[in-house]
Amino acid sequence: MSRTRVGILISGTGSNAMALIEAARAEDYPAEIAVVISNRSDAPGLAKANAAGVRGMAIDHKPFGKDREAHEHAINAALTDAGVGFVALAGYMRVLTPYFVHSWAGRMINIHPSLLPAFPGLHPQRQALEAGVAESGCTVHWVVEGVDAGEAIGQAIVPVLPGDDEAALTHRILAAEHGLYPECLAEAVKSSCKAT
Repeated sequence: MSRTRVGILISGTGSNAMALIEAARAEDYPAEIAVVISNRSDAPGLAKANAAGVRGMAIDHKPFGKDREAHEHAINAALTDAGVGFVALAGYMRVLTPYFVHSWAGRMINIHPSLLPAFPGLHPQRQALEAGVAESGCTVHWVVEGVDAGEAIGQAIVPVLPGDDEAALTHRILAAEHGLYPECLAEAVKSSCKAT
């Protein structure tokens, strides 16, 4: 079986990246994780990826100043060098420019800790608590221009419990993300292959 090579972009702990790496160990999984790239050299997820046998590399955004597109050109070059055909954003905390979004159109997905279209952008768990909703969750979606605006591939519902604070809700949603993301990446990779 030919497997699609996937590059994962992270900014932090890389827990969703690790869930994807673990899922891709299965022989019948349609994707293999080729590289994990972070915009932060101190991201703990890079060491985790390397320990799991996947190349982790930092392309720090700071030397590029405010030129986000130049930073993305460097990331794109690294993805190309790694033979990547699909990109998964996993806690990547930078807004992508139209250049990068269009470069990977139909071949890039993201996971967001809310039931989109509710609570896009930053601090969705806090937004959910402030809104007093009974349930929240997570969404895997296609990346398009516009923050968290792409079509949903899948969602997982997480109840909001009495006494929840932001940390408690975040922890339970993250556990749901680790189950949802590998399923949705497999589905997205298969549909992307059919479209090409």
